[in-house]
Amino acid sequence: MSHNTIAGIYEARLIVWAKALPVPIKVVVENEAYEPGNGVTYLRAFTLPGDTASNTLAGDHKLYTGLFQVSIVTPSGKYRGPAGAIADQIAALFPVNERNTKEALTVVTMTPVEQGPGISSDTTYTVPVSFMYRADTD
Repeated sequence: MSHNTIAGIYEARLIVWAKALPVPIKVVVENEAYEPGNGVTYLRAFTLPGDTASNTLAGDHKLYTGLFQVSIVTPSGKYRGPAGAIADQIAALFPVNERNTKEALTVVTMTPVEQGPGISSDTTYTVPVSFMYRADTD
């Protein structure tokens, strides 16, 4: 069990949701090559692992913590455009204290989805949203 499993849990959930939207949105995961067309809205998903710890003297427990971030990339020049609405939908997708399990690992969403400041460039406007996670194994 690892941060890789946790990333897979959250990425899979995000991908299923994004494909089911009335206008599907592409989700780009870590180390995936992607060249968006002009004016395309897409999501970039990242897992930012924190420390892996053990809370027992025997070392049979592992604690995985970290941050799951989704960057909402939209065309620039349209104020906040659809980024704010997508951020709200992602917040509803990952509620606090929700538990998701894959194999023997259960990961918990520890904080509400938080929206960061928008980042403008010549062609895109990016809004990052993120939340903290935790998983315990023994």
